[in-house]
Amino acid sequence: MRTPVFTGSCPALVTPFDENGTINYDAFGKLIDAQIEAGVDAVCVCGTTGESATMSIREHIAAVEFCVKRVDHRVKVIAGAGSNDTSAAVYLSQHAQDSGADALLHVTPYYNKASQTGLIKHYEYIADRTELPIILYNVPGRTGVSFTADTYKVLSANPKINGVKEASGNFSLLAHTRCLCPDDFYIWSGNDDQVVPMMSLGAKGVISVASNIIPEVMVKMSHLCLENDFAAASQLQIKYMDLIDALFCEVNPIPIKAAMNLMGMEAGSLRLPLCDISEKNLAVLRASMERMGLL
Repeated sequence: MRTPVFTGSCPALVTPFDENGTINYDAFGKLIDAQIEAGVDAVCVCGTTGESATMSIREHIAAVEFCVKRVDHRVKVIAGAGSNDTSAAVYLSQHAQDSGADALLHVTPYYNKASQTGLIKHYEYIADRTELPIILYNVPGRTGVSFTADTYKVLSANPKINGVKEASGNFSLLAHTRCLCPDDFYIWSGNDDQVVPMMSLGAKGVISVASNIIPEVMVKMSHLCLENDFAAASQLQIKYMDLIDALFCEVNPIPIKAAMNLMGMEAGSLRLPLCDISEKNLAVLRASMERMGLL
């Protein structure tokens, strides 16, 4: 029987950059500490929100190592290690394991548009070459490919594969997955606007972008669901929908970095091809943050 890597709320950590475009480890350390002090159940480093797509292999490995050392066993560390090159995904996985990470996050191979058989072979190849539990990551809007429930069923038979971060927005897929897969194939919401409905269908928590600025809210929302108090959790979900929508008014992590900078959190700039938020959307974001008392 597998146990979930975590239950509750896990921030998808932003990677702060300094004025030279290099990782600002001082700000990164403060962000990690603040999240843990707010009660998060795990942290996820070098995911989409962390701009892993524009980090060099050396930077990626260094960021994971720094995060693991800074966390110092206070919570679980999930290291992003996904790639559209299976051998590169193995390389990142093995380095994350050597660094002391607790689990891996592996996005579906982007651009290649692998078949379902290709997805199965990709993940089984990685699982055979690491000792860490793997969380699959389904975000077809970014990668161009989605798992099917039948593919989840096949992969759920592998003891190394702990479950999936579901960011497809497809509730039918979620329901079919719960129907076909064993109870110890775990699901986490990858969408901040769908935490409560996904947890009502059995998800164990959320890997959250919004947690970078409202960690206590995401912890409380997910824990209320774990306690089966969906009425109270729904009230929180609804209350913060305006802010969550504003945090996705442009592609992630553009708005969350803007929000953090407005709050003095030194998230820094973005790496091209991502660029600063538009003035129009910055005004929308600022107004929403003011309504929520964040500014």
